[in-house]
Amino acid sequence: MAPGAMSRSNDWTKSLSDAQPVPYWLDDPGRPRPEAALTGVETCDLLVVGGGYSGLWTALIAKERDPERDVVLLEGREVGWAASGRNGGFCAASLTHGLSNGLTRWPDEIHKLEELGARNLDAIEEAVARHGLDCDFERTGEIDVATEPYQARELADWYEEIRAKGLAEGIEYLDAEAVREQVDSPTFRAGLWDRRGVAMVNPAKLVWGLKRACLALGVRVYERTPALTLGPHGAGMAVRTPYGGVRARTVALGTNVFPNLVRRVRSYTVPVYDYALMTEPLGAEQLASIGWKNRQGLGDSANQFHYFRLSSDNRVLWGGYDAVYPYGGRVRAEYDDRPETYAKLAGHFFTCFPQLEGVRFTHAWGGAIDTCSRFSAFFGTAHQGKVAYAAGYTGLGVGATRFGAEVMLDLLAGERTERTALEMVRRKPLPFPPEPFAWTGIALTKWSLARADARDGRRNLWLRTMDRLGLGFDS
Repeated sequence: MAPGAMSRSNDWTKSLSDAQPVPYWLDDPGRPRPEAALTGVETCDLLVVGGGYSGLWTALIAKERDPERDVVLLEGREVGWAASGRNGGFCAASLTHGLSNGLTRWPDEIHKLEELGARNLDAIEEAVARHGLDCDFERTGEIDVATEPYQARELADWYEEIRAKGLAEGIEYLDAEAVREQVDSPTFRAGLWDRRGVAMVNPAKLVWGLKRACLALGVRVYERTPALTLGPHGAGMAVRTPYGGVRARTVALGTNVFPNLVRRVRSYTVPVYDYALMTEPLGAEQLASIGWKNRQGLGDSANQFHYFRLSSDNRVLWGGYDAVYPYGGRVRAEYDDRPETYAKLAGHFFTCFPQLEGVRFTHAWGGAIDTCSRFSAFFGTAHQGKVAYAAGYTGLGVGATRFGAEVMLDLLAGERTERTALEMVRRKPLPFPPEPFAWTGIALTKWSLARADARDGRRNLWLRTMDRLGLGFDS
């Protein structure tokens, strides 16, 4: 759909009148009670900082690799309260923020990255079954849809390119008729259906399930316990907390968008705020009007794109488009709510699905994404290899964080593995400049992306320069 497109009338604004400004996934009566805060001093083999996907996968895999390893996990608030409980629930195999980004940045190892990503998604599906994680896991795939003629041409050309490179296994090109047989929107002109590379999950239930699995394996989890400082202590490391601290042989940092305890890492990420709406459950007649029998995730092909999917109770999650960078890179609760974006998203929703006129939204929320200049995670160590970190997932961390956990554990073990040998793991992205240059550059990039969407995808000099430098901005 055209950027800024609106529905036939302004009646859609009424659809937001009862929307609660809280994440739908976290608004769940089954939400577990937080574990007690840490008081006093703990000692352990491995300390994991961060109770989102990065931290929980790291703790879980560490115990699975070595059940005797003593593992402690600290979470500053409640497990899953930040990005891990606020996202769209797209669990993708891609480790590189999509095949196009990966092929551009790591052409020589893209086949290995795709293989590792597919194995990682399979491992997530196996863990869901093995640990009984009740998280509405559905291996439905995802359709990348074109909503403009130039996007349809680009999708067809891209499909031929990846076929020629042997990268199109499990991917099917859909023309306008075929894509509308899957999901019926008058705006859809073509699509690429990745049948196996994406699963849908309830993101909050996944993170809560991972917490339960960690506890069952003996991980000691402390919530409402922010890690304040990190420094050497004897042969290991020490982290100070409000009521005590932890002394550990090694430390894994999974704090992502929040300021890293290794200060030199902070310039590599900036927070970008993303927003989403959730409808009321659709009735049988409403569902029939749009099809969607195969329940795929969807995303459109614009630079300022939307992502959308069905929940287990047939609500439609509709998010994306705006990506808001706050000056100075601050992460604040007040940025989680943005009515002007909700209004814009509601208008776009009814342009895409005019047959759903009258549907109301029950939830509207936002959250911060840890964005880096290459859009996909980066990794490293500090303090003579006693500390490992992973960050910069740029909105595709539901699946890739499990891979990042394995990388951190490999690095802490000092092992050369097929993961640590990757150029993607060995090299870092370019850092962001200080203010006001970061804000100016991101604002100019956003303006240029919107302009490209309005000009049949034609990229201006600024975007072409950013492409050559390996820099960019993506929601």
